[in-house]
Amino acid sequence: MALFSVQYSVFSVSVQAMCPVCTLAVGAGLGLSRYLGIDDAVSGIWAGALVISVSFWFRNWLKKKNYKFLRFIKEKYLIYLSIFFWAGLTYLPLWKVGIIGHPFNVIWGIDRLVSGSLVGVGVSLLALYTDGKLRKIKGKQIFNFQKVIIPVSFLAAASLILWIITKP
Repeated sequence: MALFSVQYSVFSVSVQAMCPVCTLAVGAGLGLSRYLGIDDAVSGIWAGALVISVSFWFRNWLKKKNYKFLRFIKEKYLIYLSIFFWAGLTYLPLWKVGIIGHPFNVIWGIDRLVSGSLVGVGVSLLALYTDGKLRKIKGKQIFNFQKVIIPVSFLAAASLILWIITKP
């Protein structure tokens, strides 16, 4: 165990936009909420967060591969393309099987899963921004697992608020 700890403290990798543990936690939250029969709007929060997380991962992976075509794409457009790609892979199959698009499953005039996803995207980006600001102010992370705790707690709070607002 000590060797494991030394290895990861000495040979640490650079910080990425979304850490693997955070992405795993978001994915687990999404799966758990669907399994428990939680409202689609609340599940959508986790789905939107997962799309953002996977999109940042994908962008980082593409940058590491150093593909030649990436020289012609600006950084911000690469993340937009990544989000568009992963959102398509996430929501088109859900639409195809009828989970998205049912006329009685709407909130604020938008499908419950899609509206929750939009909230999840915003909350994820807010959590990333908050984590970055805290790191910038302090010069390092303030507490252990900050990069996981901030997004998951923001998403949990948003889930609770949306559930309270939208429950029948």
